[in-house]
Amino acid sequence: MSDSLYICMDLTKQATSDDIKKAYRRLALRYHPDKNPSPEVAEKFKEVNHANSILSDSTKRNIYENYGSLGLYIAEQFGEENVNTYFIVTSGWCKALFIGCGIITGCYFCCCCCCCFNFCSGKCKPKAPDETGDYHNFQASSEIYHLFHYQMPFHFGAAASQQPIIVEQPRSQKEVSSI
Repeated sequence: MSDSLYICMDLTKQATSDDIKKAYRRLALRYHPDKNPSPEVAEKFKEVNHANSILSDSTKRNIYENYGSLGLYIAEQFGEENVNTYFIVTSGWCKALFIGCGIITGCYFCCCCCCCFNFCSGKCKPKAPDETGDYHNFQASSEIYHLFHYQMPFHFGAAASQQPIIVEQPRSQKEVSSI
């Protein structure tokens, strides 16, 4: 597809990893900003580093050779393992298949209705909690409250002999105004 990284490194597509290392060392010495302080040379050094980082990694090089710089962008966004899937899903035949299925079935509304009516109001709808279930009365009884706040042993060092301090929220508007 695109030869710009190979041109930047003065290589051919058949270059081996040793050829890439030699070319990088040669170009890095030539375009290093410490040896040439010019801004154009610094920009060229960045391009050489970028080209080397892609061509020296076999996975990125394969993606670059098959899909070009767009493939590298997709790999950066979605991960290297998802590049092939992205290009298959966005291909013309996959789009045609999607549209064809929509035309054959009449519309995509059928799928939405099937899922929605089965899960929202159909046989797969979750049951509402009944009045006699395990959690029908979520408030704790006064015995549990008393047991937890007054009879549980607390081990806070010197304060263990004292009763724990209980702070309650007001239950009515009268209690709020009296505080």
